[in-house]
Amino acid sequence: MGRIWGLAALAVGVWLLAAHGRHQPAPLGPEAPVRQFSAARADAVMARLLGAQNPRPAGSAGNAALRVRLLEELARLGVTARTQAGMSCAGRSTFVTCGTVTNVVAEISPGRGAPLLLMAHLDSVAAGPGAGDDISGVATILETVRALQARGLPRHRPIRALFTDGEENGLLGARAYLRDPAARPGVVVNMEARGNRGPSYLFQTSPGDAPLVALYADSVSHVAASSLYAEVYKIMPNDTDLTPFLRAGIAGYNFAFIGNAAQYHTPLDRRENLDQSSLQHHGENLLGLAEALAGTDDAALKGGDALYMDVLGWWLPRLPQSWGLPLSLLAFGMIALAGRLTQRARHTVSRPVLAGAMPPLLVLGCIGMGFVLHGLAAWLSGHADPSYAHPVFLRLSLGLGAFFAALLTARAAGGVAAWLWLAALAVTCALLAPGVTPYFLFPALVAAPLLLATIRGGRGIALFVSALVVLLVWVPLAQGLEPALGLKMHPLFMVPLAFALVALLPLLARGRGHGASAIAALLLAIGLAVTAGLQPAFSEAAPQRLNLRYAEKDGKAFWMADPVERLPPALRAVARFSTNPEMLVERAYIAPAGQARLTAPRATVSRDGHRVTLALEAPGDGVLLMAPPEAGLRRVSVNDVTVVVPRGPVMVMCGTPDCGRARMTLEVDARGPLSLTLASLSRGLPPEGAALIKARGNLAVPSQTGDRTLRVATIRVPAR
Repeated sequence: MGRIWGLAALAVGVWLLAAHGRHQPAPLGPEAPVRQFSAARADAVMARLLGAQNPRPAGSAGNAALRVRLLEELARLGVTARTQAGMSCAGRSTFVTCGTVTNVVAEISPGRGAPLLLMAHLDSVAAGPGAGDDISGVATILETVRALQARGLPRHRPIRALFTDGEENGLLGARAYLRDPAARPGVVVNMEARGNRGPSYLFQTSPGDAPLVALYADSVSHVAASSLYAEVYKIMPNDTDLTPFLRAGIAGYNFAFIGNAAQYHTPLDRRENLDQSSLQHHGENLLGLAEALAGTDDAALKGGDALYMDVLGWWLPRLPQSWGLPLSLLAFGMIALAGRLTQRARHTVSRPVLAGAMPPLLVLGCIGMGFVLHGLAAWLSGHADPSYAHPVFLRLSLGLGAFFAALLTARAAGGVAAWLWLAALAVTCALLAPGVTPYFLFPALVAAPLLLATIRGGRGIALFVSALVVLLVWVPLAQGLEPALGLKMHPLFMVPLAFALVALLPLLARGRGHGASAIAALLLAIGLAVTAGLQPAFSEAAPQRLNLRYAEKDGKAFWMADPVERLPPALRAVARFSTNPEMLVERAYIAPAGQARLTAPRATVSRDGHRVTLALEAPGDGVLLMAPPEAGLRRVSVNDVTVVVPRGPVMVMCGTPDCGRARMTLEVDARGPLSLTLASLSRGLPPEGAALIKARGNLAVPSQTGDRTLRVATIRVPAR
């Protein structure tokens, strides 16, 4: 039993090493050498830029005030800057976003060829001040420029900074910048955030990234990168300002810290909540890369793709992606040969089919335990994400649940069988998802020669060393995924733990007391899941996301609340919200609020065949136009910017105050009359909403678009 729990302690130790021993920079103070990046100096810049830390969505007064302060900061650095303003639109399937944005473009240093572009966005969501997302990126660029000036600015390649507007509205500022072909850069470094702590990850690169990754590895002292991140990011719905540049074929890097995502896009995204180590890491990444890229030709940045992953921030092993499949096949062949020779020499491999079934059974068992334990906690809590505010108990429960599954499968496991599975998965990933390959291939390249070298003895040492490598690869991945995705996505937490434990199976098989250990692990897992379910689902540091709206439609007024699982009883005490979410303008809990008393939005309509023109009169902070599928909408233009849309129900969100006076032109297939829905949007609630805001309390906060007032009208379009 001592061996079994000793191996469990080893896995826990690797987890603690990943969580607390990662190689990250210590924040430097204001007295740091002028040639270095200082988090304290960057934080002082953030303080001046943020001022009172109010939200600053595109088109708002706060946005304009911050832009003035940014221009003052650039002038203090002696940097020439200009603004770039105009309407911009983006289409994503049947949802179109538009708005008037104002970028700030700063010429940092002259040079030859296409410039290096340092990029971050100025705007925030309406719900919060956006200190992490993304004034941290803006301040990182400014402190980097200061440090580059102290070092003597490189003269090989021009350096330019782009501070975009309207990123939160659909990357509008970045798209507007790229409409000028002369502004096309040679390479872009984008500084982002999806939280306010943790390492500054290189989470995305442009295709053909081997030279980019090599330059990054040589230029920074604390690495945090993996080809897996880029592989996963391909299938996620998220985009950043780098996306339009990548689609234009421009080389680029994307950096972000992702820890403590509970405060992302909420009023808690404040400067005082930002981890200074994260800011320091952000800046060291940018300063090192900017200096290196400024002296590198575009041709040197082109090449094939790479396979890479960092080891606890210290080391970034990497290989050409083209080597992934042959090396995976080689590792598989060497492990198979080791098994064959071992069987012939010593006849120690028994029940090979059963042994081969154990690794996939372990993975399935871990996934199943995740559903059981998370489901138990959720049932007790009454919330789908019971560990949102207090994850430690469920984290321990899931870890013990995975260990229970490992103990059930260990007795029949074999060392060669376990490693054949891992090598086979390396081959599979090399064919289907190359970015994931290092997580199987790199450990297999360690295990294969060790297994071959121990066909006549010492196999236990080979299995232990190989298992330790697997733990160092997979446990940090599970630990790093949790801050980004939370334990609500428990399969993405349990699968890395399962792969970490696959290599431990043959070592666990040699232990004693499997039955008693399995029962103990299961009982502890259940007890911790119950404890997790009894914890408060939300806290002041990790509050529930809950927006409130006031809406007027068809002469009546309504209160609306986000369709969360459980509406706080205090809100129901203030307004008679519906028992279940219903559809009004959007799906929400609905409560009556009397008769409409605000001026409804209007539009002057003219039609010329398939072309319908709307001259809007909808004062507020933005407008929303909804066209039904029978309209057959093909194109929509806001002022002079046009977006092609697929047929279906289309929503056009124009999110800046001037949109209320915009001219919209719709190209429709419908010949008959049409009914369109037009809503004017204003930030915040009317004074009567103060009671609801108070009832929401400090365990819930607005997020994203925040609290809003909507005035809805039906616009009639005549037949052709």
